[in-house]
Amino acid sequence: MFSSSLGKKYLMALTGLVLVGFVFVHMAGNLQVLAGQAQINAYAHSLQSLPWFILWGSRLFLLAAVLIHAWTAYSLIVENRKARPHSNDIEVTKRAGLASLRMGLTGSIILAFIVFHLLHFTIRTIYPEYAEMKTMVGSPDETEIHDAFLMVISGFKQEAVSIFYVVAMALLCAHLAHGFSSVFQSLGIRSESWRSKLDLMGIGYAWLIFIGFSIVPVSVLVQKHGVYETYDPSFFSQEIEQESLSQNPLNNES
Repeated sequence: MFSSSLGKKYLMALTGLVLVGFVFVHMAGNLQVLAGQAQINAYAHSLQSLPWFILWGSRLFLLAAVLIHAWTAYSLIVENRKARPHSNDIEVTKRAGLASLRMGLTGSIILAFIVFHLLHFTIRTIYPEYAEMKTMVGSPDETEIHDAFLMVISGFKQEAVSIFYVVAMALLCAHLAHGFSSVFQSLGIRSESWRSKLDLMGIGYAWLIFIGFSIVPVSVLVQKHGVYETYDPSFFSQEIEQESLSQNPLNNES
């Protein structure tokens, strides 16, 4: 079924819908950082405390959606190039627009960012000291839990990480703005009268996602450089970071 172009378009549209919904839920979760240490820690702990089959089942489902979406997109790009080896159709190029022509490139960068993001904050292999950040703030039973708040603040205090994050979100939202309406077209439920409305909805949704994801890294950098204070200033002291690093057994050489 999915060997045909039509089947691949359906599959790409369906996985796109899954990912569109996920980025909104993920953004809403991230924004709880703005509510303070207790709120985001309690939220993160509740997710980590889910039964393993739900937690890993959802992770594998999302990973499969990303990989299938990327594969179908690449496959369709290859098919389109084979069908039109000479790029001399000026009208088609104009109608496609810059966003359409760069969907493959932005998608590749977004995929690279997803891998980095997982290694950075989820698996914590890039900065293994993040796994050692513990606190009782936000704990449901006064036992130590992972300090997600400190991890996020520490991560986004690094300019390169925050800039990469915001740039990746800009590319994601350019991808969303173009792909939102295309999903309905691929599924055959977008009429010409709804085209402009769906395009506007896509642009609005993209801006919402961009602002929602960018506000945390931007606010952390703004406070780091003393422009505006959003978070508890104690989390911006060197002592906090040195304490968390000293707790990491990888840094304690015998």
